[in-house]
Amino acid sequence: MKRLYPDQPVVGVGAVIIKNGKIALIKRGNEPSRGKWTIPGGLVELSENPQVAVIREAKEETALDVEKPALLDVVSNVDLDEQGKVKYHYIIIDYLVQVKAGTAQAGSDALELRWVPFVEVENYDLTASFRVFFRNNREKLETSSL
Repeated sequence: MKRLYPDQPVVGVGAVIIKNGKIALIKRGNEPSRGKWTIPGGLVELSENPQVAVIREAKEETALDVEKPALLDVVSNVDLDEQGKVKYHYIIIDYLVQVKAGTAQAGSDALELRWVPFVEVENYDLTASFRVFFRNNREKLETSSL
């Protein structure tokens, strides 16, 4: 399936990892939105369950073993080119996950990883889809028991 100028939406997952009142953010290493901050995540592979995908993607991008994915939200992100054609269209399924083991570090597609206090998140240069997700779910995230 093509990511660039797709024929249909591409399905991705996002891992919301919270520790001590901070959220794990990664700086994207690839397009779309290279250099912007978001939660760890990636594409669901063919025949892969989204919950399995979010566990795999969290490991690839943070080196953390996570478990117990709980659905938080589904976000649609559409980027148009100068002619108004759909350049990217992602449906992103975001899950709250719990850390099982490991030490957080930026992985394969991430340029950097930071633990960011909730009050500072919107000061970062965020991806459009994560900014929408964060604004819609901030209260829920801040009151999570993780």
